Amino acid sequence: MPGATDNARTQSIKENNNQMKIVRKLTIAASFGAALISTSRADLDLEKDELKFGFIKLTDCAPIVIAKEKGFFEDEGLQVEVIAQPNWKTLLDNVISGNLDGAHMLSGQPIAATIGIGTQAHVITAFTMDLNGNGITVSNAIWEQMQENDPELDKPKPKHPISAASLKPIVDEKLDEGEKLQMGMVFPVSTHNYELRYWLAASDIHPGMYTENDTGGRTDAQVELSVTPPPMMPTVLEAGNIQGYCVGEPWNQQAVAKGIGVPVTTNYDIWKNNPEKVFGVTQEWSDNNPNTHVAVVKALILAGKWLDEKDADGNFVNREEAVRILSQPNYVGADYDVIKNSMTGTFTFQKSDQREMKEFNVFFDDYCTYPWYSDGIWFLTQMRRWGQITEAKPASWYFETVEKVYKPDIYLQAATLLLEEDKIANSDVPWNTNGYKPATTEFIDGIEYDGRDPIGYLNSHSIGNKDPKGLAQN
Repeated sequence: MPGATDNARTQSIKENNNQMKIVRKLTIAASFGAALISTSRADLDLEKDELKFGFIKLTDCAPIVIAKEKGFFEDEGLQVEVIAQPNWKTLLDNVISGNLDGAHMLSGQPIAATIGIGTQAHVITAFTMDLNGNGITVSNAIWEQMQENDPELDKPKPKHPISAASLKPIVDEKLDEGEKLQMGMVFPVSTHNYELRYWLAASDIHPGMYTENDTGGRTDAQVELSVTPPPMMPTVLEAGNIQGYCVGEPWNQQAVAKGIGVPVTTNYDIWKNNPEKVFGVTQEWSDNNPNTHVAVVKALILAGKWLDEKDADGNFVNREEAVRILSQPNYVGADYDVIKNSMTGTFTFQKSDQREMKEFNVFFDDYCTYPWYSDGIWFLTQMRRWGQITEAKPASWYFETVEKVYKPDIYLQAATLLLEEDKIANSDVPWNTNGYKPATTEFIDGIEYDGRDPIGYLNSHSIGNKDPKGLAQN
C-alpha cells in the first residue's frame, strides 16, 4: 500500500501535469486566435455589430455602461443598446433565449446554468467585470442588539471586520421563540448568497442546506434566507419583512442615507478581492460571433481601465464622471451622492463611521478583468458546500467544468490586440498564468483557499457538505 508521502507525491505530479496542460491550452488558443483575427480593428470582420446587453441596477454594471457612454464599443465598430432587467432570472433567460446578446451577470450564473442548477444552458464568460462591491446590512434594531451583545461595537468607529458572533445570540433567542431571523440575498447562485452564508457559518450560524426537495435552501437553517431584487432591499428592510441583507451598491449606502440600517461588513472583508460580476454570453452566441465577442471584450477591458485610472496621488480620475452617468434613471437611477460614496473610494457604515476603501470597487487593477479558473472553482465549492450540487464530485470534475465556462483564450485574444494598438501595457495582463491564483487565507475566518484543491477546501469548513478525501486525487 502506498504511504502518505507517495500519495502526496502522486497528487503533486497530477497537479503539475494539469497545470502544464492548462498552460499549453492557453498558449495554443492565444496563438490560434492571433492567426484568425487581424491585429487591426478596421480589418476585424464583425459577424454582428448591433447588440443588446442587459444589466441590473447596480454600480458594478459600470463597465458595460461606460463602454457605451465613453465610446469604447463604438470604437470597435459596435452599436450597443444597454437595457435594464427587472431581476437576475429574467436577465439570464433573455440571454439564453437570444433576446439579449450578453449581459452583466452574477459570477455564479454562467457556472450554474452550464451544470444545470435552476436552468440548463451552456453559458460562458471571458471577462470578469469587477472585484468586491457588496455589503451586509442589518436593521437598526438588530444592530442595537448586536451592540448590546458586544459592547466593543457600541463605539462611533468599532473595529472592523465585524463578524456575525454578536448576531448569534439574537438568532438563538429567536429560535427559542419558534422564529427565525429573516435575511435577504439577490439570487440562489449569487455571490451575495454565498457571502452571506459564509459570514454566518464562520460564526457557527447555520444558513441552511439545499436538497433535491428543498430548492429554497432552508433545510437545517437557523436563519431564513430569501430572494429580493437588489433595488428593493432597502424598502423590504424598512417594511420589516427582513432584518438584514447582502447586496451590492448603492443599496447598502441607501440604507444609511435613509437611516433604516447599518452595513456591518463588506465582502472585501469576507473574501478580499473576490470576483463579483462577469460578462456572460451563451456558448452558441460566441461560436457564431467569435470576432464580435473579442471586440466586446476589448471595449470592456478599456472601460475598466478608464474606471480605475488614478492620478499621481492615487485619486480616481474618472469616477465622479462615472457616478454622474450611473445616477441617470436609465442606468442605476440612485442619487448621485449615494452612488458617489462607495464608487469614489469611501464607504459609510454609520454616520460616525466613514472609512476610506479605495478597493471597494475594482474594475481593472490587480488583473481584475481576467477570467481566473480559481475564481470559478470557488463558486463550484460553494454550490457543493450548500447542496446545490447534490452529489460529491472528484477534483477533476471541478477543473473540467470551469474550463467549459471560463474562457481566458478569448480574453487573451482581445488583450493581444489592445497591446498591439498601444491601448494597454504588457504589465496589465497576466500572460503567463495557468489560470490559478496563489492560495490565500484572506477570508473572514482565515481558512485557506487553493483553487487547485477544491475537495480539501470544501472539507475545511465545519458547516456544510463534506466529500471523501480520495476525490481530491481523481
